[in-house]
Amino acid sequence: MSTNIYAPLSGKAIQLDEVNDPVFAKKMLGDGMAIIPESSVVCSPVNGKITMLAETKHAIGLVTEEGVEILIHIGIDTVTLKGTGFKSFVTDGDQVEVGTPLAEVDLATLKEHALDSTTMIIVTNSKEFTIDQRAEKGIVVNQTDQVFSVY
Repeated sequence: MSTNIYAPLSGKAIQLDEVNDPVFAKKMLGDGMAIIPESSVVCSPVNGKITMLAETKHAIGLVTEEGVEILIHIGIDTVTLKGTGFKSFVTDGDQVEVGTPLAEVDLATLKEHALDSTTMIIVTNSKEFTIDQRAEKGIVVNQTDQVFSVY
């Protein structure tokens, strides 16, 4: 059984090895995709449960019924903002569906602080699964476009 992972925000899809951060580019946290955002509201890419919300609101963990663990990491080095420019709409333990708003990021704040807004969608337990059907480079639409599937 496969799990479809949808775009959590609209923007330009890129492969992880193109991300300007070696932790993500070298898949140290797991495999997945990234999006250079054109929208500011981050929505759930899966049906599942919130397992982690960073105190700084820049990272959100989810798990699906199939056991796929997803990390959405908004921006690069955004932890340095200590929550400035981020608003969260969920808490640990919340059940969510594809499209449920999870957080909002003020892209202008990231730009003011010269931070990269690239948002990573990582399967943190990717060694247990196969990732397939990755989106090709190009624009993806929040909640509509599948960025990859996991089985």
